[in-house]
Amino acid sequence: MNSPINCLPDSPTVTAPWLKAKLEQSPEKSPEPLDMVIIDCRFSLAEPDLGRKQYQASHLPGAYYLDLNQDLSSPRQRHGGRHPLPDLAQLATKLAALGITLGETLVVAYDDSRFAFAARLWWLLRYLGHDRVFLLDGGFSGWQHQGYPLTPELPPAPAKIAKFIPQLRPEMLVDIHQVKARQGNTALVDSREPERYRGEREPIDPVAGCIPGALNYPWQEVTDTRGYLQPLAVHQERWERLQETTEIMVYCGSGVTACVNLLSLEIAGIKTGKLYAGSWSDWCSYF
Repeated sequence: MNSPINCLPDSPTVTAPWLKAKLEQSPEKSPEPLDMVIIDCRFSLAEPDLGRKQYQASHLPGAYYLDLNQDLSSPRQRHGGRHPLPDLAQLATKLAALGITLGETLVVAYDDSRFAFAARLWWLLRYLGHDRVFLLDGGFSGWQHQGYPLTPELPPAPAKIAKFIPQLRPEMLVDIHQVKARQGNTALVDSREPERYRGEREPIDPVAGCIPGALNYPWQEVTDTRGYLQPLAVHQERWERLQETTEIMVYCGSGVTACVNLLSLEIAGIKTGKLYAGSWSDWCSYF
């Protein structure tokens, strides 16, 4: 019988003790070779270079770094939002270079922002057809507070040759035309803070407000203030009123933190969540 660390969790998250045990697991005690890649996704919208600097100063042992702007998004255009989805062929090449084989490699992503940026990678991998991806509950700070090892050393290039050929799941994504054409039994979820949803404050985009008909489910409700996932019952109760909807289209400012709500939907057992990747920054670009 496999030990707990040899079994994948039922939740899309893993705990720091579980990950530490995985890292310490010796090959002779493992029923199969360890095939795991850890990715640091720390980022700051206000200071785009901060996440990479933090990574270079200290990160989990063996972790690689992926940048929201440079790796997990495409350059901004007139329309399409502030963080358009990345070129998928280029992203697949980067993932393979990190040693990730589609459908095989266990990927653990973390940030220090309550899943705000790591969830983007979580969603992208699943959109590309890779389900073996988890988020570190509590993120970097949770790992650090446990007193677990950190290092400034950059990991070497993977020894294995990986293949990552995307198997897209287009049903996970919607664009502005599909949002406009949504039917009555489709829910539209705005993941931003209530003040931005109501149009009382808009610190980033040139226009304040929300998409007509949207419901407000702030992404910060998915975790507690320390960045730990809320209990299962909280997620189930949170989405209870949308259980009977045909589909749920989720957006935020630029298609990044909306992925935290899509994570919450997944945890609640609701499989109808779709990302409007352009989000409010795309919608308001047509005003």
